[in-house]
Amino acid sequence: MSESTQERPTVLVVDDEDDLRDIMRRMLDRRGFDTLIAGDADQALAVCRDHPGVIDVLVTDLTLPDVSGGDVARDCTQMRPGLGVVFISGLPKDLAVSKGLIGEDAVLVKKPFTADLLLGALRSALAEKAPST
Repeated sequence: MSESTQERPTVLVVDDEDDLRDIMRRMLDRRGFDTLIAGDADQALAVCRDHPGVIDVLVTDLTLPDVSGGDVARDCTQMRPGLGVVFISGLPKDLAVSKGLIGEDAVLVKKPFTADLLLGALRSALAEKAPST
């Protein structure tokens, strides 16, 4: 009855922009992902705490009201070790790194982005968390 994580990975999308969050949810649903959504850090942490199944990847805007996406990612990965993380931002990655918002090895997709760019980043995050063979 239940599908394995590999068939439909679960992604938590955190963005304070309703339209963008909805577009990402629909796009990911159509491409074989189960998608959870949150509009802010508190909702994201509640989903991480309360969702009964696995969450494979967190996709978070780097700039959220009152908190950075980096803080959300840190708190969520503390709750769910092994959680993959993809950041989305209007900032180029080198600028986000130099401002100390994300680490050099973080995956960042710059806005505006295409579905293919986001899917590529998600596949990369999923591949990193997969056990090596």
